[in-house]
Amino acid sequence: MSESAPASRSEPKLAGWAARAFTLDTRSLALYRIGLGLLLVTDCLLRSRDMRLMLGADGILPPALVRGYLGHPSHWSLAFLNDATWWNWCVLALEGLAGGMLAIGFHSRMATVLGWVVVVSLIRRTAPTNNAGDLWLACQLLWAGFLPLGSRWSLAASGGGRPGSPSALGPPAAVCSIASAAVVLQLAAVYLGAGIAKCNDTWYSGEALPRALSIHDHGTPLGMMVGSIPWLATPLQRAIPIAELGLPLLLLALPTARVRLGLIGLAIGFHIGIWLLLSVGLFAAVGIVAWLPLIPSVAWPARSAVGPPRTIGLGRRSTVLCGLAGCLAILAFLFQSLAGVTGPLPQPLATGVNLAFLPQAWRMFGTVRDQEQWVSCRMTLVDGRVIDPLREGRPAPPGPPAGGFASLPNHRWHRFLWRLPEPDARSFGPAAAAAIARDWNACHQPTEQAVELEIWCGSVQLSHGDGTVRDALIASWPIRSARGTGNLDRFLQTSP
Repeated sequence: MSESAPASRSEPKLAGWAARAFTLDTRSLALYRIGLGLLLVTDCLLRSRDMRLMLGADGILPPALVRGYLGHPSHWSLAFLNDATWWNWCVLALEGLAGGMLAIGFHSRMATVLGWVVVVSLIRRTAPTNNAGDLWLACQLLWAGFLPLGSRWSLAASGGGRPGSPSALGPPAAVCSIASAAVVLQLAAVYLGAGIAKCNDTWYSGEALPRALSIHDHGTPLGMMVGSIPWLATPLQRAIPIAELGLPLLLLALPTARVRLGLIGLAIGFHIGIWLLLSVGLFAAVGIVAWLPLIPSVAWPARSAVGPPRTIGLGRRSTVLCGLAGCLAILAFLFQSLAGVTGPLPQPLATGVNLAFLPQAWRMFGTVRDQEQWVSCRMTLVDGRVIDPLREGRPAPPGPPAGGFASLPNHRWHRFLWRLPEPDARSFGPAAAAAIARDWNACHQPTEQAVELEIWCGSVQLSHGDGTVRDALIASWPIRSARGTGNLDRFLQTSP
């Protein structure tokens, strides 16, 4: 008996820590639900701007090429059920519908599951244009599907319930379950993975942040200005890895209300900085929303409180599904982040991760290239003018485009053109050139029609180079024939 006493005393301590770390206030979950809904609606509206070119059957991302780019058949997507453009419009509309339902709390669980399915489908349909924010949103929606997001401030919560039913007893004050633990651990994994990825010479030397904030990488004009000021860039360079490693450790090690409020404030400020300094789409907003369910009860007015916490069972099936998904996520994180493995996952694990869509390689800006890179589009019109159709039809300069990647319409074009020079994405080049030219001609008068289009990639080494600019022709339209009546021979002669 005496030998088992220490173990029995440690069990309450462990249970108490888990309760403090993984208990989520239902008012915070309601705010989380609204935030997720607004993210889905916003993403739907932003994607609709480039619907014809990015989701159209004859756009820059032909479905057959996207399937080949993804590789394995376990990469499922509603968008792959039909290649027609109208079907992709339907899938995109479902995202907006799910977001609206979540925001008002109408059938919240069904809306969350629908949102997850549609977001995963769109991510895979537009694979070369996505970033970590898209993946993070999908992971959050998966775990949120196991939580009672509609128990407060929703249409369902305002409708009352039958006597004796859970809704008739009133909403629970807080929830602690395997799903709430998954939400907290997923948040910690993102920051921990990003911090581990930055433990390298590039970040130790102080060169990574100014490069990342360049408009020839992922920076905005404001970011490039900040990166060029040493007394600003140097402290930020040192603080970012420390913050990314410290946030998840403090979140789990000291799960008190005061510490949690401080971490939430620090994280929101961090993501606002990302929003201002980097062109990363909705990543910053996704990061802010991810912290909302962790708002402690003391932050809410006492008058909005309800009874003591009640345990809400997930049911056997949901518990098993959530547990299996959690095991997949943990294995994927251990393999992709802690082990430092950059290659493909073992096939059985990869298949499971693909089916549940739980990628855990959070290496954002872990490796920052020692170069400036740009992509330009040179279109020749019938009147002889040479313009850049991706930059509002402005005259195409002979060298790097003014404004770099920051001058592109939005971050999805940025991501696509950033990846286009890479070997596994070059297959999209001919389709992209043809789609851009076709879209231009459909929207302009006969006197402004395109007769030729070229997509060029340029780069210059920064630290250890001699300043030589390397240009490569990525794609052209029309494609040159064997007799030399187009651009194919020049494409083949360029250096990779």
